[in-house]
Amino acid sequence: MPVTSLPLGADVRSGVPLSGYTTLRLGGPAARFVTAASAAEVVDAVKAVDRSGEPLLVLGGGSNLVIGDLGFDGTVVLVANHGSKIDCVQPGRVQLTVEAGEDWDTVVAGTVEAGLGGLECLSGIPGLVGATPVQNVGAYGVEVSQVLVSVDLLDRATGDVRTLRTDELGLDYRTSILKGTDRAVVLRARFELSDDGLSAPIRYTELARALGVRQDDRVPVADARAAVLDLRRGKGMVLDAADHDTWSAGSFFTNPIVALPAVDDVLARIVAVVGADTTVPRYPAGPGAAKLSAAWLIERAGFGKGFTRGNAGLSTKHTLALTNRGSATTADLLGLAQQVRDGVHSAFGVLLHPEPILINCALA
Repeated sequence: MPVTSLPLGADVRSGVPLSGYTTLRLGGPAARFVTAASAAEVVDAVKAVDRSGEPLLVLGGGSNLVIGDLGFDGTVVLVANHGSKIDCVQPGRVQLTVEAGEDWDTVVAGTVEAGLGGLECLSGIPGLVGATPVQNVGAYGVEVSQVLVSVDLLDRATGDVRTLRTDELGLDYRTSILKGTDRAVVLRARFELSDDGLSAPIRYTELARALGVRQDDRVPVADARAAVLDLRRGKGMVLDAADHDTWSAGSFFTNPIVALPAVDDVLARIVAVVGADTTVPRYPAGPGAAKLSAAWLIERAGFGKGFTRGNAGLSTKHTLALTNRGSATTADLLGLAQQVRDGVHSAFGVLLHPEPILINCALA
């Protein structure tokens, strides 16, 4: 049945092109589109759609989303609740509470300006605060799980608003118990940060080199943010409407994790393709597993920066970013993704998995 009990005065529109709400600038129209300007409006709108039995898409910044060309035949609820506060929790530590609809990088910039440390290495990442615990967003040696305290969320099964601690969220590499499921909607998040003006320990080699420090050193938060933004811009990972390299969903594939018994076989295949004198990037990934570099594998499988297929292409700056070159469709992008995925699998026996959420579309 149709949605008939949306919040009084809610901004409800029909036929809204979702391409205007994703960083890929792709996606067909939504049957209905509701902007929820407070946590209460988010709760009311989601409950109303759930009562109706109609499909629901909760939309944030659209930075980790691929929406099909046919759009979404249901109701899209845009999370647009704003606000934040800082509380002292103990000497040297503060708790930052932020509403889910706040722009993530604006929040990070605010913490840097206030001399709070912990989020600076996550600068320049597009999207809203509510998505960060779902994805366990991470970059340059820092993950949200390291600073997250808890989230408030709407449990769609019960209709209750609940608080879940970090250890209840199943946070792991680019995932959580909230990813890939629609059972809950994040309303706000809490982070514990330092107030000494210094960054988290610099653990990422590339960032340490850019800052001219040793790994595990701490630096002024403003210095860390500036260096991260410079590195991200060099890879086309800071949004710029004039730069098609940034018309992307960030890294399209996650770095593959391979069980150790299979690593030797993979390395042998790589040597056969690339040569015996090749150093293959590999990193610890917990007991019995190793993490390989998706970007490295993609390039060695024959897909270099700037590789194009129709109107979609790999970024000219960063192999892992699949981009809309200006007039692509979602079908164009997925065709490119399939070609890259299958090429890597054929060459090395490693299957890459997409990082973005796919809505009304799929990789064949």
